[in-house]
Amino acid sequence: MRLTIIILLISIHTYSQNTIGTISNSIGSYNGYTLLAPLGSTETYLINNCGQIVNQWSSTYKPAASVYLLKNGNLLRTGQITNSDVVFGGVGGKIELYGWDGTLLWEYTHSTSLVSQHHDIYPLENGNILMLAVNTMTESEAVEAGRDPLNIPDGKVYNEQILELEPFGDNEANILWEWNFKDHLVQSIDESKDNYGVIADNPQLLDFNFTNNTSNFGRANWLHINSIQYNQELNQIILSSRNLSEIYIIEHSSTSVIAKGHTGGLYGKGGDFLYRWGNPQSYDHGTVDDNILSGQHYPHWIPDGLNDEGKVMIFNNVSSPSVSTLDIIILPETSPGIYDYDEINGYGPSLPDWRYTSPEPTDFFSAILSSGQRLPNGNTLICDGDSGYLFEIDTNENIVWEYINPISTTGTLSQGDEPITNLIFRAHKFSTDYPAFQGRDMTPGDPIELNFDISNCSTLSIDQNNISEEFNIYPIPTSDIINIRTKLKVDRIEIYDLYGKLILTSINTKDISIGNLATGIYVAKIYSDNRIGSKKIIKQ
Repeated sequence: MRLTIIILLISIHTYSQNTIGTISNSIGSYNGYTLLAPLGSTETYLINNCGQIVNQWSSTYKPAASVYLLKNGNLLRTGQITNSDVVFGGVGGKIELYGWDGTLLWEYTHSTSLVSQHHDIYPLENGNILMLAVNTMTESEAVEAGRDPLNIPDGKVYNEQILELEPFGDNEANILWEWNFKDHLVQSIDESKDNYGVIADNPQLLDFNFTNNTSNFGRANWLHINSIQYNQELNQIILSSRNLSEIYIIEHSSTSVIAKGHTGGLYGKGGDFLYRWGNPQSYDHGTVDDNILSGQHYPHWIPDGLNDEGKVMIFNNVSSPSVSTLDIIILPETSPGIYDYDEINGYGPSLPDWRYTSPEPTDFFSAILSSGQRLPNGNTLICDGDSGYLFEIDTNENIVWEYINPISTTGTLSQGDEPITNLIFRAHKFSTDYPAFQGRDMTPGDPIELNFDISNCSTLSIDQNNISEEFNIYPIPTSDIINIRTKLKVDRIEIYDLYGKLILTSINTKDISIGNLATGIYVAKIYSDNRIGSKKIIKQ
């Protein structure tokens, strides 16, 4: 297995004619296993960088929409079942837990004519599960809560909620905690109804009549919460409303009573918003011109130990113009979990701390779905969901790995086919030492696609700007300094280990010391005027 990794990582890239599966795999890509659940399939796959299947789980249901690989090797997934009354994109109704070997260990159905699980879940460390769900408010209930009667075109309104489940048995769960949007509303149109108040004075509450300037968003599915993520250290939950183009942070409070109220809990606000961001006009602190997010997905705290740890990464879909961005924001904390609020300008920041988009911006666009993930070597995995396109960028925003989902709504595609209707909700790459893999047989099988050819996986991706033949490295092996012999100007030298982790960098020089590195094989990556080349080096 280690020999396979070495061959993969030290080889230099070449052009590939692949149309699906692994398109490119360059030096500097992070060596790991990627989990994906194509929306058109009942299968969930764990693949290596060559697109070979390392493990696979089969369900009766298509995902709706998230899946999680747990540390013990179990797969927790959502399932899409038929519900003729609660209908919108992302509606599921089922949660399943599978063992590593594909055995169904537990399942839970949350679907009636009035309620349904949808989009996302989140596994807690204690084995409980946070679940996104909707329940139905009747027209009269919505009006009493302060909804404009003219803004209920479907005759009902969906209240979004979070339920904490404690699984037991084969198909049951205790509901230990719940939180509801309907408990944290404000409205300014009718003082005879509930929740009346001044919108701008209550940023901790959601304006029940804000529809983001689009009449369609006033329908029953007015919020369309598409993501739930959790920060255990802060005991906080972050939510994403696609329709309102805003994210919210709330406390995962100790009781449902506290979650329903406006005081108490660790942060003193009960279940009210601790923070919100992306669309300040939603609480009368700006105009449409101040809107930063649009249709966003998967806001989450970047885990400790990674670049930009503690910051929040968001896939910002945007629809007009047709350009998506991957954003990172610094939460304006005055102390851990306490967020600064400006009565005039609202919640900051005014701009993302970091933003990725394509050099040709319209080349990077996903109107729906999608995600981003920081990796241990500093790279970033990006899921362009509506194209089924996964790609990994390094710290200099060079694309170092590309994969196109070969499962469409019509079935499995063959190499050479044009990929269409091959959507992915989210993707996640795991390190090779993730606990789920310990003691498992990780021998790769065939790729997902039909008519595959990965005989040259290690040479899938060198672009025409490769300069590997235009320089030499000496001495090899070496115990300290390596030198670059070339007529080119060397802008930067990077040294990677065999797992794709960036170890050393040297700027504007033709030599670099590796004396402090352990004995072994490394890869030197050389940059010159936006051209790149790579070669193996040996530290003795």
